[in-house]
Amino acid sequence: MSRLSAFSSRAHVQGAVFGLTAALLLSGCQGGPPSSPSETNSTTASPTSSVLSPDPSATESSGSATPAAGYKPADAKGKAENVPVPVMPELAKENSQVGLEAFIRYWYAIGNYADETGDISNLRTLSTPECQACTYFQKASTDSYKNGRWLVGGTVHIPRIEIVWDAAGNNHQARVQVIQDAINYYNADGTEGRPADAETNDAFVVVATFQTTWKVVDTGVIR
Repeated sequence: MSRLSAFSSRAHVQGAVFGLTAALLLSGCQGGPPSSPSETNSTTASPTSSVLSPDPSATESSGSATPAAGYKPADAKGKAENVPVPVMPELAKENSQVGLEAFIRYWYAIGNYADETGDISNLRTLSTPECQACTYFQKASTDSYKNGRWLVGGTVHIPRIEIVWDAAGNNHQARVQVIQDAINYYNADGTEGRPADAETNDAFVVVATFQTTWKVVDTGVIR
């Protein structure tokens, strides 16, 4: 089980459409077809349109700055150094379907940065306080760096996103294929920490709302 799928909140989505989309997202990818969704609630508004977009990884589509000189990814000998902070693309500030997709890719890119550094100062601004899963993700990132600990790997890649736009409502859904690299954990003295996590391939739903900016309201793995 991945760090992302270890906690699944109650995502407010339309369950009838949900399972079909999960099969579509994961078709042809490793990990096999998902089981039926769990812990979902139906909404009264129906989605009015959708956009399916196969794209590169979260970090490749997030508006990331050119890696700083001296950037060193984490390895068994030590933590990552000089990690570049992803830059929010202008498109991610737009209240539209393409804007939401750009925002979600940026959100996952900032999540990668948090996992690589333990710094959640940017990540916590991208969700509402009510998003319990978001709080869990933030805590997982900071816990991995307490007492000198660090992790290696765990980069999230986003091959596909399906946007379901609800023109009548404020909350919009995205169903996201999330591939997370294997993770190794290390203690401050360089010894192996908790058991390694294998690479995972899951379908997630992300619910977001646009106020003055996009915020993640809820998220959960499709089971």
